[in-house]
Amino acid sequence: MIEPAIEVRGLKKSYGDSEAVRGIDFVINRGEVFALLGPNGAGKTTIMEILEGYIQRTSGHVSVLGFDPDSSPEDLRSRVGIVLQETGVDPYLKVGEIIKQFSGFYQNPKPINDILDVTGLKEQRDTRIRRLSGGQRRRLDVALGIVGDPELLFLDEPTTGLDPYARRNTWNMIASLKELGKTILLTTHYMDEAEVLADRIALLNSGIIEAEGTLGELRAYKNATIIKFELDDAVNRIPVEISKLANVIGNEVKLETTTPISSLAILTSWALNEEIGLRGLSVQQQSLDEIFIELVEGRETYNRVRPE
Repeated sequence: MIEPAIEVRGLKKSYGDSEAVRGIDFVINRGEVFALLGPNGAGKTTIMEILEGYIQRTSGHVSVLGFDPDSSPEDLRSRVGIVLQETGVDPYLKVGEIIKQFSGFYQNPKPINDILDVTGLKEQRDTRIRRLSGGQRRRLDVALGIVGDPELLFLDEPTTGLDPYARRNTWNMIASLKELGKTILLTTHYMDEAEVLADRIALLNSGIIEAEGTLGELRAYKNATIIKFELDDAVNRIPVEISKLANVIGNEVKLETTTPISSLAILTSWALNEEIGLRGLSVQQQSLDEIFIELVEGRETYNRVRPE
């Protein structure tokens, strides 16, 4: 039986009276992309730093490639790559020069040409770092993280601050790393990023994992379908049987239903009979944003009404 890359049980981290991580459990299998997803302040970076061995946990069990990161064994460090939110390197060095410099830190570094290929930096090999675009600079951060040819790669919010084009390029690069068999722990607060990249997702909020599983498993949480359209004066025009399902903001109408076919039949029959156009009509499964918001709101409601 293959040992998981990461195993976390009952993990807690406190700073004085403040609990940053409040007792979480998850397992990451070798060769998969696992996303810790949540808003700023949810505890994502704290968890990463505990797993990386930078800070000590308050309590709980943690295993990274079979090692306890608190003991910081050299065998573990040589098998792990870390990409922080910001990496400080000499901006006047060339891309190839800084990768060669980092290669000297490892006994068996990955060939420089292979690193340039997988990160899409081959054409920038002789470019000084200060002349790189934001997306190219982020790819260089990843390049430095994989110099040692790690089994496990930590990516801490790899696309924060990037434009949509650069984000897509970064996603392609991460997918290429997965194809090489790397295990990747990704933190992000972009829901679409987790949907595209992750094999499994943990929804983190205020130091607690609200839900964890594949995208399909998370969507099965409520098994809801979202129907959206725009309609002038929507509040006063939609019929009662539709308004019961509807959330109306301005002219935008959003219907949440577990019976999409019958709901669509009612909606379209009414629109045809009244000769009303439904602008931007779309039908889709619940997004991670919607799932996450419902989970958080559900917990807040429970906390407000539960007896002391």
